[in-house]
Amino acid sequence: MNTDNLKIFSAATLRVQTDGDTILPEPSEGFVSTPCVEHVTERALAYLEAGYPIHFSGPAGTGKTTLAFHVASILGRPVTLIHGDDEFGSSDLVGRDAGYRKSKVIDNFIHSVLKTEEEMKSFWVDNRLTTACENGDTLIYDEFNRSKPEANNALLSVLSEQILNLPRLRRSGEGYLGVHPMFRAIFTSNPEEYAGVHKTQDALLDRLITINLQHYDRETEIRIATAKSGIPREDAENIVDVVRELRGIGVNNHRPTIRACIAIARILAIKNGKARWDDAIFRWVCRDVLSVDTAKVTKGGQPIMAQKVDEIVQKLCGSLAIRSAKH
Repeated sequence: MNTDNLKIFSAATLRVQTDGDTILPEPSEGFVSTPCVEHVTERALAYLEAGYPIHFSGPAGTGKTTLAFHVASILGRPVTLIHGDDEFGSSDLVGRDAGYRKSKVIDNFIHSVLKTEEEMKSFWVDNRLTTACENGDTLIYDEFNRSKPEANNALLSVLSEQILNLPRLRRSGEGYLGVHPMFRAIFTSNPEEYAGVHKTQDALLDRLITINLQHYDRETEIRIATAKSGIPREDAENIVDVVRELRGIGVNNHRPTIRACIAIARILAIKNGKARWDDAIFRWVCRDVLSVDTAKVTKGGQPIMAQKVDEIVQKLCGSLAIRSAKH
């Protein structure tokens, strides 16, 4: 295996195809699997195996893309990855006319007779949806609602009639492409996001089986923080408890997310810190990483974010420091 073409994703090792536009996900040893994760994976695979596209829907930090790659790695097919984009049109999914190709034939078999033939043909380039449908890849359409609804109209016939409607400019000259029987589709979106997203047409949502994701349970978050940083479980427990406590404060109860747990844990690991109140490193890391999520919590018109973080850290991690000192 050419290691130059390897990228480590939290759910899978991604091997980039050197001769195409796909990636080959392989299960990663670092992926954290708990009963909570396994249950969602089992449901998703059941729908995909029955031929239905699935839609992981949830706020930021709930592992939508991670689960998408994890499920795709189990399917064992090449993955075509698309990221939703407000600039997308249908041609960015299906393909486009990329200009013309001119050919010229000169026949001078008889030296006194010169025969010339010229032909000009349009040059069509397939884009990722067409390639995935033709080859039977697993399509991961990440944050698909960031694309305009009209750009996603090409998906309607693909997901229901298993036919992709194509312009006749395509090189095969056919107006339709039958979708490969191994083609599967996984979508992700964040319904809580309000910036840079579009309302999805009901016709598309009706073709998807939506699995709503929330934050992982405490045990899963502890194991993820430990796996991503290498810190002791006791420290991971404290970090996760602080983050979970802060989710109930402020204007967005979905944040801070598991990403905050991982960030704090990794910094502690690098600085040899401990997740307890009497560790100065832990205190300033928590303020820096977590304060942004309580920025709109005010008292008397003044932000009290750092104060709130300190209160929770002291409440949840202070007793541990006292016990440690006694021993």
